Amino acid sequence: MTTSETDPQHRAGEPRRRGLLRGVLVGLALLVWLAFGAFGGMAQGTLSQVQENDAAAFLPESAESTRAAELAREFTESETLPALVVVTSDDGGALTEEQIGAGQAFAEEIGALELPDGSEVSSVLEGSVVAVPSEDGEALLIPVPIDAAQADVLLGDDEERVTVAVVEAIRDQAPDTLTDAGLTAWVTGPAGFVADLVSAFGGIDGILLAVALVVVLVILVIVYRSPLLPFAVILTSVFALCLAALVVKPLAGNGVLQLNGQSQGILSILVIGAATDYALLLVARYREELARHRHPAAAMRVAWRASLEPIAASAGTVIAGLLCLMLSDLGSNASLGPVAAIGIVASFLAALTLLPAILLVAGRRSRGIFWPRVPRFVEAGHQADDAKLGLWERVANGVTRHPRRVWVITALGLVALAAFVPTLRAEGTGEADVFRGEVEAVVGEEVLSEHFDVGQVEPIQVVVAEGSADAVVAAAEGVDGVASAAVYTGESAGGPPSDEPQEPVVVDGHVLVQVVTEVSAESQEATGIAQDVRDAVHGVDADALVGGAAAERLDTQLTARQDLVTIIPVVLLVIFVMLVLLLRAVLAPLLLLVANVLSFGATMGLAALVFNHVLDLPGADATVPLYGFVFLVALGIDYSIFLMTRVREESVQHGTREGVRRGLAVTGGVITSAGLVLAATFSALAVIPLLFLLQIAFIVAAGVLIDTFIVRSLLVPGLVHDVGRPVWWPWARRVPHDERRNAAQAAPAGTAKS
Repeated sequence: MTTSETDPQHRAGEPRRRGLLRGVLVGLALLVWLAFGAFGGMAQGTLSQVQENDAAAFLPESAESTRAAELAREFTESETLPALVVVTSDDGGALTEEQIGAGQAFAEEIGALELPDGSEVSSVLEGSVVAVPSEDGEALLIPVPIDAAQADVLLGDDEERVTVAVVEAIRDQAPDTLTDAGLTAWVTGPAGFVADLVSAFGGIDGILLAVALVVVLVILVIVYRSPLLPFAVILTSVFALCLAALVVKPLAGNGVLQLNGQSQGILSILVIGAATDYALLLVARYREELARHRHPAAAMRVAWRASLEPIAASAGTVIAGLLCLMLSDLGSNASLGPVAAIGIVASFLAALTLLPAILLVAGRRSRGIFWPRVPRFVEAGHQADDAKLGLWERVANGVTRHPRRVWVITALGLVALAAFVPTLRAEGTGEADVFRGEVEAVVGEEVLSEHFDVGQVEPIQVVVAEGSADAVVAAAEGVDGVASAAVYTGESAGGPPSDEPQEPVVVDGHVLVQVVTEVSAESQEATGIAQDVRDAVHGVDADALVGGAAAERLDTQLTARQDLVTIIPVVLLVIFVMLVLLLRAVLAPLLLLVANVLSFGATMGLAALVFNHVLDLPGADATVPLYGFVFLVALGIDYSIFLMTRVREESVQHGTREGVRRGLAVTGGVITSAGLVLAATFSALAVIPLLFLLQIAFIVAAGVLIDTFIVRSLLVPGLVHDVGRPVWWPWARRVPHDERRNAAQAAPAGTAKS
């Protein structure tokens, strides 16, 4: 042994050098995350600028409506997205000559309205704007044809932004021009719906995040009973979201990913929920270790290593499940997978780098962040036995005392709820049903349908060979719900006939048949008519292509249903493999997977009851079951992972049945808190006034609570305890044989060496 090794000054210098290195690492981590926060915060605030909310843009190229749209563009000189201004008298009666004149004057003013960039509305219009009286004389219709191609040239390839600007300009000007004449105007049609949809998503950057963070903060204050620690966890979530936005925005802006309002909202909630869950697990283990280690850094080192595996397994499982969405043929689903996966990676990194740095920034005084409930160091062998059992220790004792009775009764209850799944109406909804509450586009469409033939606005488009035109027209006119069908001659569908016969427009031997429906193309009824038209014309010409707005919605719903069949088995297989690698067993992962699938079924059954009989909703989007499955199975399995990794740790020392009891008792509090946080954050999606997000909020929140309080607390521990040591098959030899239950329960839970 050298002199330097025995020198007291040398021995004293080692801790100082380690402390200096630790301080440098903590400071470096904080500086890096501050940079992420600075640049990522700006990216998060402008993330909505790279959204794409056009449903047609997400359809695969192979979809029939997509192929029809490509060919249909060749029949017209330009592609327009009409805003429909419907004007009625305030007294609901027939319009006077003065009121008709005021409406026509307003139509002439629209082209001169100013856009945000200083240009006039006329610069993005195709043709003139005129007012058309209704046959009953009680309304005026002012079609405003927005030229998408011209908008791209003048305003930088942002059709959606231009559409919103035009609609807002008209809505702002209408009261000033029409009120004195006793008239009221509504802006509806395709452009009106786009504007209201963008407006609904506008709350994502502000209201949604504010509500989610406040709810999480309140829960954390209750859980930790500390004024300081909750802010450390909240900061971790916020900086994780900034990092995710910093990565997602350039990818979406350059077309690598497609980001819509739904994906952005889900990304925000998922990051906040996941980062908080990971933080809760790390902080809980850190608090345990503070009682065993004098220096907070030593406690964090042990807690970090012990938490790394379950947090990494949880994040990896969720990421793998989300990436399975890339198998979807819908661009909105396929892009959500990588977008949400980026969010989970950011949450994982923040929880394991930023949070430890925040918790250790005060050095030896770092325990103070738990104030006023500061954990005290207790010398080995001097831990006091607390005669009073905690809540989760009592639950663990109750479950393991009658495990079979517990898991059988629990499973039967979940099966009873799952029996209502067939009653869930998830065939799809119309555009008017997408919004919760009253919006101008929906009200305007109702007024429009009272006075005009709304099916003329966006007719079903059928591209067929010229020789089949007459037979296709006849077949389409024979479909219930079709008002008329005619070959396109250069005039609008349903428009006034020309004085002279017009020849059909022929392109490469094909003609365009426009089928006018009796209902609006934005309705779900039109979607069903599009399917009937498609069946009818295919019977005449198998090569005919049916497109249009209603057909695009039909293809979206059909693709979403096919995604369920394709993606669900892959998600189950991927998660099963991840669990096998984590738990080093086959039977235990199989039991966990079955339990979580049963939990998903029970959640969807409960959703069917609530949606149909409590909230009386018009139905559900066809993608709701897929999103619900991916989020619930991927996220719900997290709580079983947190439980079973601790059960395995305890089982190696004490046997499986005692390991179940100890694992449930020790993890019950933190996992329950994590479940409450995740349920609360997803519930925040309900503040966005859209049907889809309300349904996802309910399904995920209810499912997480079922997973937390029923599946993880009763079903899984009861089942694993009942099976015993064979649950670790085929590597059960690593786990000792279970002792007799009475002897196993003699030792207090939570005393296993960590």
